[in-house]
Amino acid sequence: MKGIRIEAYQNLVNYKKPTSFQLKESYPLPPYSTVIGMVHAACGFTSYVPMQVSIQGKYHAKVNDLWTRYEFAGSSYEQGRHQLKVELSDGKAHGITRGVSTTELLVDVELVLHIVPEDKQYIPIIIDALKSPAEYLSLGRREDLLQINVVKEVEIEFQEMEEDKEVDFDIFIPQSMTKSDIYGKVGTSYRLNKTYKLLEIAKGKHIRQWEKVIVSHVPASSTNYLVAYEKVLFDKDGYTVFLV
Repeated sequence: MKGIRIEAYQNLVNYKKPTSFQLKESYPLPPYSTVIGMVHAACGFTSYVPMQVSIQGKYHAKVNDLWTRYEFAGSSYEQGRHQLKVELSDGKAHGITRGVSTTELLVDVELVLHIVPEDKQYIPIIIDALKSPAEYLSLGRREDLLQINVVKEVEIEFQEMEEDKEVDFDIFIPQSMTKSDIYGKVGTSYRLNKTYKLLEIAKGKHIRQWEKVIVSHVPASSTNYLVAYEKVLFDKDGYTVFLV
């Protein structure tokens, strides 16, 4: 099959875990929905273009950064309790609490992403958009700039390995694949978002219902390796591919 390989770099980035608030924790790699969203934003797609994604990479350190947090829940303003006051047109006022919170940041992130659109006519469109985006690309938060070093079309195919192969990058592997013992040891489990459908919960009100993918985050180490004589997807330059 044909696909696209992206090699990219980010200086500081947070791939936020949806359930973290006081400390905005980060996934070790960007989830599938984040990568798909970046591609769609770069290409200007206004509806979902079905695609499979493979994500691997590594970071060199973690740091915590402070940020200003504003909390407001529609409560009435109380002097001494709220730091900010919002005047309403009906004469009432709402209070806003201002405080400090923390964001976890990954430092010096190197990424290798594979994109395989269901319809192959999108391959040149995606490549052109990533090479010449209309505005700067980001992955994670809006301010997490994405520097693309390589983007190219590649051939991806199954190959049977003649010997065990160590993993070069941390990688997300769907757990449905790890059951076949492709890896000698699996890593931390995550339930990652991939795509969503809008679900109407009341007249005119919709929420996003996400398709979840259960994966193992397998770190690059001498104890994690591809087992010989297993068939695994590789691109033409020897990069491992686990498509979701």
